[in-house]
Parts: sequence; structure tokens; C-alpha cells
Amino acid sequence: MNQLVIMQDHQAVTTSLQVAEIFTKNHQHVLRDLDSLKEGVQNWTDLFWEDSYVHPQNKQTYRMIYMNRDGFTLLAMGFTGKEAIQFKLKYIDAFNKMEKVIHQPRVLTEKEQLRASMKLSLDTSEEVEVLKIEVNDLKEKVENQITIDHGEQRRLQKAVAIKVYEIESIAEFRPKMFGEIYREIKDRFGVASYKDVKRKDLQAAIRYVEAWIPKRAA
Repeated sequence: MNQLVIMQDHQAVTTSLQVAEIFTKNHQHVLRDLDSLKEGVQNWTDLFWEDSYVHPQNKQTYRMIYMNRDGFTLLAMGFTGKEAIQFKLKYIDAFNKMEKVIHQPRVLTEKEQLRASMKLSLDTSEEVEVLKIEVNDLKEKVENQITIDHGEQRRLQKAVAIKVYEIESIAEFRPKMFGEIYREIKDRFGVASYKDVKRKDLQAAIRYVEAWIPKRAA
């Protein structure tokens, strides 16, 4: 998925797959949210339409949904958070730019039409590349700030527990060792709590725990 917004049937649209990727959501959850809109939106088919895609890895065909700008706006109203707001603004800007390109007036002569068509292709390609770069930069910045979720916290806790039980066989000494290793994790990764470890640092934190040696044994 490289473009936020594409042109299909002479209108600017995006897909449930693209929304799931950019907003880092499970695609099935996005489809679930779209299906729930059917109950309260009488003109649902004016905003959304069904399609399918072939998964590049397993070659299986799966469901996806196209949506125009109004459909996307309706769906994204339920997305919250600072990062979500930034992504919404990017999408709105992408829709506006794509629709501006679509509605550019045509010149009349064949020579001018050919020239305009070539320029339109170049301009569209350049705008898409600029949008792609901007979104990738924004996505990278957001990902660098995302902390580990509950499941990832459990993975880190499990690694800590394995290390403590591996080193300390006497139960009454383990709480102190747990406190020591969690303090060192906070110091090592510059966070207030192990729960604030960045997702991008999770594997490094687990490796740090696996190689950890208590100070008394160092």
C-alpha cells in the first residue's frame, strides 16, 4: 500500500486496507467498524462499496471495502488520539489534492490534450510521491513514540521472571532482584516504568534482560 488516496471511476477513494495500515489497526477491525455503520447510514452504498484483494503471501482472496471522502470521514470520526488527528488531516489533504487533479479542465485541441495528459500524469506522480514521503515520515515519527501494549508488557515481564528465577533460587531474595532489574530497565531505556518502553525497543529490552547480571554478581 503506497498511496493514501487513489482515483477509481473518476473519483478519489481509499480502501479499508489502506486505512488499517496507516492507522495501525487490524484490517478485520476496520471491516467490523464499517459493517456497523450499515445499521445507521441509509446511503451506505453511496459512500462505501465492496471489493476483494489477493493476499501477496498466501494468494488467498479476502474482502476489502472502498470508500470515498465522505465515507472515510464518517469512519474516521471514531478514531481518537493525537496521532489519529494527524493522519485524518493527511487523508483530507490527500483527498483534496486528488480531487483537484481529477477536476482540472481539459483543453480542446488534440495537441494540447496530449500535453495536458502528460503533465497531469507527471504532476499526479509527483504529488503522490510527496504524499507518500510525508506520510512515511509521519508514520515513522509516530511509531517511534508508541509504547508496548499489554501483550508486549507480558512478554517483557516473562523475560524478567525467567531471568530472576534462573539466577535466584531462594524465594525471599527474589523481590529485591525483581526491583533491581526493573530499575535497570528504566535507566537503560530512559523511561519512568517498564510499561513505557517503546515498541521499537522491545526486542532490545528483552535481549538486555536475557544478558542481565545482578550487581552483586557482577
